[in-house]
Amino acid sequence: MARRGFLLILSSPSGAGKSSLTKRLMAWDPTLSFSVSATTRSPRPGEVDGRDYYFRSRPEFEAMIAAGQMLEHAEVFGNLYGSPRAPVEEAMLAGRDTVFDIDWQGGQQIRQAMRDDVVSIFILPPSIAELENRLRNRAQDSDEVIAGRMAKSRDEISHWAEYDYVLVNHDLDAAEDELKAIVRAERLKRFRQPGLSDFVRGLNREFELR
Repeated sequence: MARRGFLLILSSPSGAGKSSLTKRLMAWDPTLSFSVSATTRSPRPGEVDGRDYYFRSRPEFEAMIAAGQMLEHAEVFGNLYGSPRAPVEEAMLAGRDTVFDIDWQGGQQIRQAMRDDVVSIFILPPSIAELENRLRNRAQDSDEVIAGRMAKSRDEISHWAEYDYVLVNHDLDAAEDELKAIVRAERLKRFRQPGLSDFVRGLNREFELR
């Protein structure tokens, strides 16, 4: 039965498990699309246009903003980043859901642009001590970077109430199961299944023919 796809936004403070859950969700359902961002920064070695990012010049990016072709955008360290609208709308009309691994600011812009088609989930850590432990156990950042991430996390967590769902990531396997349950339930919502009306009309015709 035909279904309208939706935009799945995942947000969290760094270290709460957002990226790990996104990877697990994409592995669970290969029909999911991951939103590829556009950027004005130069490609790094090995990066491919359209796979890692859509690489655009600043004039091209600004023209996309002016034409309403970006769902959200921001400037970070002198470069523009954002989510192009066209690939997301194409996936949605084809009945595919698109996953966004994005911060609360980007999430706000996307909800304003596509409110009825957005499902937003905020992921919380079980405690602040555990959040710091996870950042340290990754062994990717210096103490200075970790301190910066921890300082930023309080502001990020303050936006939890803006989201449709909130998951507390005590255990990654359990959080993954909860995330999958949300996706399954959202796909079954009546307004996302435009083919239901025709299906029910077909049932009624069967009654008439009995």
